[in-house]
Amino acid sequence: MDKGNEDSVRQMRELMKDSLRTQVNFFLSDQNQGLPAPPLQKPVREGQELIPLPGEKAWEEFRGVDVVDAIADRRSTRSFARASLTCEELSFMLWATQGVKQVLGPGAALRNVPSAGCRHAFETYILVNKVDNLESGIYRYLALEHALVQEQCRDDIPTLLTSATLGQEFISSAPVVLVWAAVPYRSEWRYLETAHRVMLMDVGHICQNLYLACEAAQCCTCAVVYSGRIPCPSTRSSSMRLGSRSTMLRSFLPRLSQPSAR
Repeated sequence: MDKGNEDSVRQMRELMKDSLRTQVNFFLSDQNQGLPAPPLQKPVREGQELIPLPGEKAWEEFRGVDVVDAIADRRSTRSFARASLTCEELSFMLWATQGVKQVLGPGAALRNVPSAGCRHAFETYILVNKVDNLESGIYRYLALEHALVQEQCRDDIPTLLTSATLGQEFISSAPVVLVWAAVPYRSEWRYLETAHRVMLMDVGHICQNLYLACEAAQCCTCAVVYSGRIPCPSTRSSSMRLGSRSTMLRSFLPRLSQPSAR
């Protein structure tokens, strides 16, 4: 490793340390300055229709899996059956990873995953390739309503996935991909420049819940780290930004499918 790489590695290792909190004056945060908390989810655009998702009664078949077995059996899988995912399975995965238990007040809610300071900085986008009763395209999960909105109708999701993940062609066979896109200000509002480290830990909590939910539903998944923009050549611009206006966008791309073998 040359000196330039050593310096870069050393800088990135600093991000893993918690010492930054001792250097930040949290009294200067927007929260302590009396500014309102950012909203719990991005608003629905005019003309977008909500697509309701199946509720808890539809998930009865996923109950009863022993948590010890689910943890022991958890693994990443890169080979999938050609079958479509059902809306019930997708609904369960979304609820498990970002479902809302209780709204505590403006900008704060308890969810099925932990988040530092209850900030929950992530929006969930769904790239649908093969899901029963859903058109191929890009959707966003509305956790408060447990519903979807369609962002784009597209018939080239496999090509889009391969391009977005720098040529990882196995991802194109997934019936659906979840993209967790950060809205950094939700966490920065309270934690200032210390927010970004905890957001990276938060997305790990989300991802692990997906793995365990897949075990309960007898599905498979594989987490892939991707940070950037998703190329959408048919749109007006050269790419689709899934995060906020901030320059930071960090997403995991899990893939869901019914397994070809267990």
